[in-house]
Amino acid sequence: MKKDVKILKKDAVYNGFFRMEKYQLQHTLFAGGWSGEMTRECFVRGNCVAVVLYDVQRDKVILIEQFRVGAIHNPINTPWLIEIVAGIMEDGETAEDVARRESLEEAGCEILELIRINSFYLSPGGSSEKITLFCGLINSENVGGLHGVADEHEDILVRAVPFAEAYEMVERNEIDSVIPILALQWLAFHRHKL
Repeated sequence: MKKDVKILKKDAVYNGFFRMEKYQLQHTLFAGGWSGEMTRECFVRGNCVAVVLYDVQRDKVILIEQFRVGAIHNPINTPWLIEIVAGIMEDGETAEDVARRESLEEAGCEILELIRINSFYLSPGGSSEKITLFCGLINSENVGGLHGVADEHEDILVRAVPFAEAYEMVERNEIDSVIPILALQWLAFHRHKL
């Protein structure tokens, strides 16, 4: 079976900081033939990069905390989420460029070695966003404090946390965002090799 999609119509229904597109489409079916015409909306964010910053010598992870509008109605925690460094890819940047830029902007960290973990979609049922996840090896000796780019309204609290404590935060649901959860689980399986 040849997998195919027919885009019958595409409209931009919103174009601001992010974009929302509306599609009328059909796609091939596993049983053969074509689906009926359907309408789907897609949140277009662009590709992103995330990096879990890890100090091998001190066994510490850099965690950041910042306000996230998507969690504004979070009944368990607050809209201030504990995360890892991440950012949107700009035109002409490589994923590695973004990892290094965002690590400096959001956490004041210079990456000594960058290890690619994987690339994946976050919510492909309604969003085009694809993440490339890295582990960045750093020296955390003087890391911490407030960081972020003022023009982007970033207000980021940075702290170096022992790996065991960071992983316990995942298990206690204090970290409730998928990217840092995946990154810390990867680190749990691989940090003995770093």
